[in-house]
Amino acid sequence: MLHYPEQFDGIGIVDQADWTNPKRVVYKPRPFGAQDIDIKIECCGVCGSDIHTAAGNWGDLPKPVVVGHEIIGTVVRKGAGCTSDDIKVGDRVGVGAQCFSCLKCHRCQNNNESYCAKCVTTYGQFFDDGYCSKGGYASHIRVQEHFVIPIPENIPSEYAGPLLCGGNTVFSPLLRNNVGPGKKVGILGIGGIGHMGLIFAKALGAEVYAISRSSAKKEDAFKLGADHFIATKEEPDWAEKYYDTLDLVVVCAGSLKDVDFEHLPHIMQVGGRIVSISVPEQSEQIVLKPFGLLGVSIENSHLGSIEEIKQLLKLVSEKNLRIWIEKYPINEANIHTIFERMLKGDVRYRFVLTDYEKEFN
Repeated sequence: MLHYPEQFDGIGIVDQADWTNPKRVVYKPRPFGAQDIDIKIECCGVCGSDIHTAAGNWGDLPKPVVVGHEIIGTVVRKGAGCTSDDIKVGDRVGVGAQCFSCLKCHRCQNNNESYCAKCVTTYGQFFDDGYCSKGGYASHIRVQEHFVIPIPENIPSEYAGPLLCGGNTVFSPLLRNNVGPGKKVGILGIGGIGHMGLIFAKALGAEVYAISRSSAKKEDAFKLGADHFIATKEEPDWAEKYYDTLDLVVVCAGSLKDVDFEHLPHIMQVGGRIVSISVPEQSEQIVLKPFGLLGVSIENSHLGSIEEIKQLLKLVSEKNLRIWIEKYPINEANIHTIFERMLKGDVRYRFVLTDYEKEFN
């Protein structure tokens, strides 16, 4: 058995008023259970959810708040009740945005674990015993076995991490809407998640439409796999030009305030779906005109399932896909820089924290 500590080291928010300046912290993990696995973390992607949680946009949490749910690391402990032969001590594995569910309800039994009433997200949510989950900006993490995922050998760790939350969040509605050859798919919002949506929709064989407010990311969008580009603020007639075109639009914008829900349904075919994966600030609301949705449905998608993550990893492995990342060694100063850059939208397109061994030794 590899060495692991009784307490975990991390970098977390200790003062909500100063959330962009996280500090080194030491904390106890929740009690180790028979179905638990401990992982020594190697790297972790940075998600927009990290910013919302750190800033308190989704409510106040007990300090320290340790975020991060795009985790790659090595198994260092496996509970006696674990049953998977695919996960052994010493294996490289990943953890996404969920760390626990009941595994018994109808939803869990049908690959909808993230919709379970007992769902616990990887950070910032409470277990029944009152422990608040803590994430991947840390030396280690403790996770229910079901949510630990083997990583294909040919996907480098820093490219694998962001697939486990952001990547899977956009892949799930693509998969559930049978995206493939013959489908016309729009990805609205070309950011950390949206850029992955372009890559995956193209890899699945769809005709891909990148939708953004301006043409600033047009060149990137075509490099990422888009066949068409729609700049909604620069093309006054975009809704008429693309009328009755798309089967599916996945809304990947971090906020829904600037999404034109009055005109967006016009570009959908009858029976088309607009699926939002955005989880903005709690106070945010959208206004819809019901008659504008005739023949079109709009819905919100949560985290994808573990089975969907495995299918995404298989696709990425087989097609040798690479998302666009920028790496930073994990430490207090670099997390501050990342938080400030994300607030400015200064990222192309996903930050990944690395060099955990150096920081946490």
